Amino acid sequence: MIGSLMMCVSVVILLAGMLAGIVMGAQQNFVLAPAHAHLNLVGGVLLFLFGLYYRVIPAAGRMTLARIQGWLHIVGAVLFPAGIALVLLNGPAYTAAPIVGSLIVIAAMALFVIVVFRTRAA
Repeated sequence: MIGSLMMCVSVVILLAGMLAGIVMGAQQNFVLAPAHAHLNLVGGVLLFLFGLYYRVIPAAGRMTLARIQGWLHIVGAVLFPAGIALVLLNGPAYTAAPIVGSLIVIAAMALFVIVVFRTRAA
């Protein structure tokens, strides 16, 4: 269940990231390129890969830890690039948002490591 949710959220985030990239290219304004890259990688690619793992290894996807990891990563995958964009557009007064977002993403990744090691094939 969490795997399907993660995959669905990831494709929406990836579409938004790609559209942002097209807008940046059309405007020839690449100030938000770091936010765009993190949105695509952390929100699109990583989230999809996590979801795929949970679909391929159903026992992993049924773990409570997997649901926590999934929701944490979804929140972090949105907050982190949004925070980067805030800093790029408004200056360092907004550094708390990308810091909190990155810490959430790191926590989600650490939980994923635990899930993988608990469910790996022997």
